[in-house]
Amino acid sequence: MPVLPGAEPYRHEGGEVGVLLCHGFTGSPQSLRPWAEHLAEHGLTVSLPLLPGHGTRWEDMQVTGWQDWYAEVDRELSALRERCDQVFVFGLSMGGALTLRLAARHGDAVRGVVVVNPAIQMHGLAAKALPVARHLVPSIKGLVSDIAKEGVEEVGYHRVPLHAAYALSKLFGVVDAELPQVTQPMLLLHSVVDHVVPPADSARILSRVSSTDVTEILLEQSYHVATLDHDADRIFEESLAFIGRLAPSVGKEGTATGG
Repeated sequence: MPVLPGAEPYRHEGGEVGVLLCHGFTGSPQSLRPWAEHLAEHGLTVSLPLLPGHGTRWEDMQVTGWQDWYAEVDRELSALRERCDQVFVFGLSMGGALTLRLAARHGDAVRGVVVVNPAIQMHGLAAKALPVARHLVPSIKGLVSDIAKEGVEEVGYHRVPLHAAYALSKLFGVVDAELPQVTQPMLLLHSVVDHVVPPADSARILSRVSSTDVTEILLEQSYHVATLDHDADRIFEESLAFIGRLAPSVGKEGTATGG
């Protein structure tokens, strides 16, 4: 099945500091591509994989589960660790949950985490119906392009496959239980208005992680896909400054040396 235009994975060979970026549920690397390219322009080694079942057609997600999505980012993290001295992990929405699990399970191998509008819980009555509904209805209408900026579109699925949504709920349960194992420095950015993930998710993450170096930033001009929205430049700049503070080989302007 051909990959949707713009949904291709992205990689860049840079210096000794690497960044792994994890996209969201039913989304694609397109939502994080400008962020990844910004990091690459500042000399960082960057990996932005396409998660299994994503970036083609929603039916392809029906045969994947959270273990498949996590295994993909776990493999990418291992590859970056072989290539780089220090590795950071960034994530949007469900990618935030994957980011937090990598941090919980890999400890010091992850130098720091940046999450944007991270999702950690299923909300509403529909979530409670998933165990049964997924056997009766293949998919429901999805919400893509939750972006305030006019003329900007997200490349993702307009249908949500319910088997995959059920798998997502299981991922959230696993990650929520592991949050106290997250000890790395964290930058969490979330939108004041988000039609996909409520602020309660960010609040829960902040209350349960064991990290002591935590920065929370409110994004006042963007919706859910903030990495493509009005606050994108701020996300890029804040995350680069976060890396520069923690990685000695990254200069004041974020330019990594050694590659």
